[in-house]
Amino acid sequence: MDIVTQALLGATLAQSVARKTEIKYAAAIGALAGILADADIFIQSSTDSLLTIEFHRHFTHSLLFIPVGALIATIILWPIFKKWLPVGRIYLYALFGYCMSGVLDACTSYGTHLLWPFSDERIAWHIISIVDPLFTLSLLVAVIIAFRRQSFNVARIGLGVAFLYMMIGVVQLQRTETIAEELAESRGHQIERLVVKPTIGNLILWRSIYQYDGHFYIDAIRVGPGNNKLYPGDTIKQLNFSEIIKFAPKDSVLYKDIKRFQNFSDGYIAFHPKRDDIVGDVRYAMLPTSVSPLWGIEFDAQKPEQHAQYNFYRNMSVEDRELFKSMLLGE
Repeated sequence: MDIVTQALLGATLAQSVARKTEIKYAAAIGALAGILADADIFIQSSTDSLLTIEFHRHFTHSLLFIPVGALIATIILWPIFKKWLPVGRIYLYALFGYCMSGVLDACTSYGTHLLWPFSDERIAWHIISIVDPLFTLSLLVAVIIAFRRQSFNVARIGLGVAFLYMMIGVVQLQRTETIAEELAESRGHQIERLVVKPTIGNLILWRSIYQYDGHFYIDAIRVGPGNNKLYPGDTIKQLNFSEIIKFAPKDSVLYKDIKRFQNFSDGYIAFHPKRDDIVGDVRYAMLPTSVSPLWGIEFDAQKPEQHAQYNFYRNMSVEDRELFKSMLLGE
């Protein structure tokens, strides 16, 4: 999730095991340890922009890396906190602050290498958006009250509320999947693959993407409160590598880059609906009914030995914002 939520979760976890007199130190150490896993974003290459997305949420988010990450955090923070805490306590709070970073990211739809090095699979449970103000607010309130009252019980209550919110996400996910499956059946489609994910900042409006007969079908589904509503979206052809070979041989840099992007996107890739020099990740778009990708790779078909460029496409018009709002409100 976003870095603020990661820090707040780390702070709350550390506070939940802290001594009363150490609550404030635990919060600071937990917050800083909670964001340390995202330092992998600094793994970059000036010539290969795909390197960043390949290593983001990679080994630093692995369950096996947790003790190592906590140790690194302790080494960094010990000079700051050694006046007030012994090194063992610093490590304890860093361990609790760091321990859920990967798990929290796995709750989103982006994908996290939780089981590295035993598995290179990107795990994504799709139960919460990358940014969710209600979830973040529940942690923020818990951190502040626990800090002021010097109470680890308040922190534990905050964690309980956050867990309950996640469970609501699980229920909403299952409800949305059922509606998506019924929709495909009504169209006479046999779903080959299906992914549903919450739209930004809420657990009410979801984006559904299913694959059938070489195409991706995109729809928006609003799941309560009140009546469920379906907003039929667009359809786009799945990328076929026989088209790529026409301008990028299998041993070319460009072909390998598109394969890397396919792996990152779990195969949910297609040409941009308006540009044949962009391959996008159809799982993400500014509007839940749109096939225009939120991010993708741009390339020059005349230069197959040149790396593709990873880019974002976040333009959202006033009309699109109003449309999103109306779908969210069930209008």
